Amino acid sequence: MKIRQGDQVMVIAGKEKGKRGRIKRVLPEKNRVVVDGLNFVKRHRRSRGQMDQGGIVEFEAPLHASNVMLVCPHCKKPVRVGYEILPDGEKVRVCRACAELLD
Repeated sequence: MKIRQGDQVMVIAGKEKGKRGRIKRVLPEKNRVVVDGLNFVKRHRRSRGQMDQGGIVEFEAPLHASNVMLVCPHCKKPVRVGYEILPDGEKVRVCRACAELLD
């Protein structure tokens, strides 16, 4: 995936469109990401004993990775991500708009 944990992203589709946040968790097998502070959902949870209380729990649900774009730290805009191979053989992410390294 072109998006990694800790990246600043902007949501480009869905109910949270236009909002920005940091990637909290990446789920590459499902092609989804969890963005900190966005896409909250409520679920009813049954109590499981005396210590674990039930009730309505609110948490951040995963968004599909295609619905977010990486925000370049240099040009501060949502951009597409490309790759370049450095002379030492390392593969790095590159901003398609300003051609700066993202890693």
